[in-house]
Amino acid sequence: MNTRQQQLDAFSRLLDIMDDLREKCPWDKKQTLESLRHLTIEEVYELGDAILDNDLDEIKKELGDVLLHIVFYSKIGSEKKAFDIADVANSICDKLIDRHPHIYGDVVVENEEQVKQNWEKLKLKEGKKSVLEGVPKSLPAMVKASRIQDKVKGVGFDWEEPHQVWEKVQEELSELQHEVSTGNQDKIEAEFGDVLFSMINYARFLNVNPEDALERTNKKFMKRFMYLESKANEIGKPLSDMTLAEMDVFWEEAKKL
Repeated sequence: MNTRQQQLDAFSRLLDIMDDLREKCPWDKKQTLESLRHLTIEEVYELGDAILDNDLDEIKKELGDVLLHIVFYSKIGSEKKAFDIADVANSICDKLIDRHPHIYGDVVVENEEQVKQNWEKLKLKEGKKSVLEGVPKSLPAMVKASRIQDKVKGVGFDWEEPHQVWEKVQEELSELQHEVSTGNQDKIEAEFGDVLFSMINYARFLNVNPEDALERTNKKFMKRFMYLESKANEIGKPLSDMTLAEMDVFWEEAKKL
């Protein structure tokens, strides 16, 4: 691994390159905070894919892309005389010190759960009116549900036992089934949302990340379906001309791979 000085030199090199690009490259010169936003979101998703694939080399590359965006935003901030990369780094350093009084102060904690509870209480002391203020509005719904549940847990609003959450899931499923029988589409959607929310809550009690779990299933399904497509091509018969029974033979083969 690199020494601390080598790490600092590499970061300094990136800052120098960013200065050059902002001054000389037509594309880089045009970029704004707003124009970079959707690209940053895309890079974070690509990093997430690499993490799920456990591809360490790809994780390294995607982290570099994300780091570039942080440096890019900071460069634009400095041009606006609003902030630079040092302000960004010092801001997060100050926050980490303030939010970890058990490391940088005299607070005593016994476990990870107490650390998380103190974190939420400290944020309220900083002036936030609700523990939910820190949940980004633009998060995907499933990720947002997880963050909401995690946030309220930090102030003690939570179930006590996993079986209670599972009973809630069953209750919500029953209510969904009832609304399906009535045919009221608006109520069906509302109850379906309740089922998903309760399942996400149950996942938390099982120490399962629902987003990762669903993406794992997505990847598994895609791999099996692509195997099915390849087999259909081998026999020269389009999927649209195959019966479900015929497709199921190849599907079962895919599951065994």
